[in-house]
Formats: sequence, C-alpha cells, structure tokens
Amino acid sequence: MDDVKRTYREGEQETKEAWRKADGDESVADKVGNVGDEIRKDLGNTGDDLTDAGYNSTDTSKEAWRKADGDESLADKIGNAGDDMRRTVDDR
Repeated sequence: MDDVKRTYREGEQETKEAWRKADGDESVADKVGNVGDEIRKDLGNTGDDLTDAGYNSTDTSKEAWRKADGDESLADKIGNAGDDMRRTVDDR
C-alpha cells in the first residue's frame, strides 16, 4: 500500500511541477510551490517508512512478550499466528 501512496505522491508532485512550467515562465511563486510539493512528498514517504519500521518492531515485541513466561500457550500461538498473517497481508 505504501508503494501505491509513494507512486501517487511522486506523480502528483511531478504533475504540479509540469503545470507550473506550462506557461513558459517559472516565477518565484512557481519555484516555492515546487519546493513545498517536494518537501510534502518526502515527508509523506518518510512517515510511511517510519510507520512500517515501528509496526514491525511492535509485532516482534509482542512475540517476545508472549514467550517471556516460558510457556507458549495456545493463546500465545494464536496471537503470534495473527501477527504473522497481518505482516504477510501488509507486505503485499
């Protein structure tokens, strides 16, 4: 999903930049708009990357917590299986 959002952001930013250059005159306002769009795109992509990193580390922590008592119960196994399935779906 993040790849779709990343592609959309890049396409949107490139389209706006091309639209600003369409009149043949790239004004200061056009340049400022392009910089703002580039920053917005980069921050969005970075936010997605950080969210993914945090999400994956949280799942690992849950698995470690479930195994901490030394007895991996049926509930622990079900919880771990659910986390594995969620990661598989998110990676698609």
